Amino acid sequence: MRINRIRFSFFVFLLFFVFCGELNAAVKLPHLVSSGMVLQRNESVTIWGWADSGEKIEIEFLGEVYKIKADRNGDWQLELNAMAAGGPYSMTINDIVLNDILIGDVWLASGQSNMELKLNRVMDLYADEIQKINTDQIRLFRSSTRENAEGERADYPDGKWLSSTPENIMEFSAVAWLFADKIHESQDVPVGIISTAIGGSPAEAWLSKNKVTPFLDEWLEQGKRIDSMRAAYIEKNGEIKPYNWGAEVNKNDPGTGKWSKDDVDVSGWPQISLPGYWTDKGVNFWNGSIWFYKEFELDESLAGEEAILRLGRIIDSDSAFVNGTFVGNITYQYPPRIYTIPKGVLKAGTNKIMVRVFNQGGRGGFVEEKPYEVRVGKEVIDITGDWHYHIGAELNPPRGNMGGLQFRPGGLYNSLINPMKKYTVKGVIWYQGETNAGRGFQYRQLFKDLIVDWRDQMEKADLPFLFVQLANLGVPNKQPVENGWAETRDAQRRALELPNTGMAVAFDIGEWNDIHPLNKKEVARRLYLEAERVAYGNDKIVSAGPLYKSMKVEAGSILLTFESVGSGLYANSRLEGFQIAGEDGEFVWANAVVMSKNTVKVWSRKVKEPVAVRYAWDGNPAGSNLKNKENLPASPFTTED
Repeated sequence: MRINRIRFSFFVFLLFFVFCGELNAAVKLPHLVSSGMVLQRNESVTIWGWADSGEKIEIEFLGEVYKIKADRNGDWQLELNAMAAGGPYSMTINDIVLNDILIGDVWLASGQSNMELKLNRVMDLYADEIQKINTDQIRLFRSSTRENAEGERADYPDGKWLSSTPENIMEFSAVAWLFADKIHESQDVPVGIISTAIGGSPAEAWLSKNKVTPFLDEWLEQGKRIDSMRAAYIEKNGEIKPYNWGAEVNKNDPGTGKWSKDDVDVSGWPQISLPGYWTDKGVNFWNGSIWFYKEFELDESLAGEEAILRLGRIIDSDSAFVNGTFVGNITYQYPPRIYTIPKGVLKAGTNKIMVRVFNQGGRGGFVEEKPYEVRVGKEVIDITGDWHYHIGAELNPPRGNMGGLQFRPGGLYNSLINPMKKYTVKGVIWYQGETNAGRGFQYRQLFKDLIVDWRDQMEKADLPFLFVQLANLGVPNKQPVENGWAETRDAQRRALELPNTGMAVAFDIGEWNDIHPLNKKEVARRLYLEAERVAYGNDKIVSAGPLYKSMKVEAGSILLTFESVGSGLYANSRLEGFQIAGEDGEFVWANAVVMSKNTVKVWSRKVKEPVAVRYAWDGNPAGSNLKNKENLPASPFTTED
């Protein structure tokens, strides 16, 4: 009996061992290689994954069978033959079946917030168009990760391919989807988007270990300086106590839980005209909470109806109440405030709006030239003008604020690009540079290094790389000035020295008061035009605006030569936006005139011996109007080295 028990136990152990072996031998695929994926047409495509050492991998796809063994580390990859556009198809990888696979063009969309910004943020311009989107021919892959990793990640922690259906469409990047839609229309093939953009990210965070060392060294030195500051603070003041800014505001704000109610008495509150920055209006308040109150009248016929409260943009964050009912909040300054007032809240006669604004230093305010209104049915009620206000909690800067380190150089490459570098893509669209503005001279080489780096990592030396030049932002300067935004634009322009690159000029389609301008459709169209030239070899299409090529000094003026002029240079009025300087480097506004299809003459009576010219050299170069006859604007530039 004992022998039988031993045999039975051994048999169970053997089954367990075999079963576990089979589990360990199971093939694992990256999240990108999954049902619903879009594979690149007309190029060999890499499929990869993991298994036990020596495990046999067999892939069946489109009537072909591909075989390979996992190496001793369990890694395996193989290439599928180039395939024509089409689908949907199924693929079998050992015992895994992937369905609904399309073959078309795949684009990587990356950069920072203007690329990350989703379609739901541009509804003001494109609501009718967005609401009609319903196609499975344009698909998105995006992981939830925003990790800034120290080491290279082999896979995303999550993510799946989504079709452009009403249920999914608001997850799509606005620029990427509008670009993909143009590609789908012109090429008549499915389009896949791999979206990796992260708001606020500097370019150095997207470099691989091959290029990142000098930036990483600088970042680590910064960390040491912060550690040293922290140690000195502790030695002098004792331990740095945890600081909850929000809790401090609530504790010190007499309006917490009271002023948001419907019966608050504001008769003693002073008035301020909004929109605008309160520091410009005599309110010296920088850090804490401040409350704003406004009344509006409503006709009895609209009482109780659902409505929309528009509060433009508010710096930094806010919570809004209507007649004592909370209607919404935004926790940072950039998104538009669009709050739904539920049915039953509005009443006939006087209605009350209370907005609690939180500011953590710097100029706070209600951004000008944005919508501030209540929309009830077809009725639009303007709520700009005089508001009552009261400072809630005014705090000193947060205790123990020793600074911080964000976006480790190389970190976003490790977590977001390394996991997809084997996935064959048609090209890259990139919208970034705001975070690097102010370091434009450094960006000249940094941006080129990034492009070359990604091409090396993806083993595709001619990978099309298309990018958006920085849009206009801020109040135009009346006199020529040094400008970090302009310097960064010029650095972006110089990246066109690399082959198979293309740039969408955007200084004419931004918004002076918003770093996230809404007109993403024109941005996408200009990227698409460059894609036609760079990625699809369409030399019949005019894809870019005029680009500075060379200069020649002659008789007290400078003659500029341009390339990419299409049908020729053009200005529908007097040329504006040109500056000229002599040996002293002092720039003044200049006269300019189109001399031929590709040349412009620039001069000023104030500069007898000119040596350099700048064009559209400002954060917001309003009025700069050199274009080609196809109405594509000339890129900002400087002739200086």
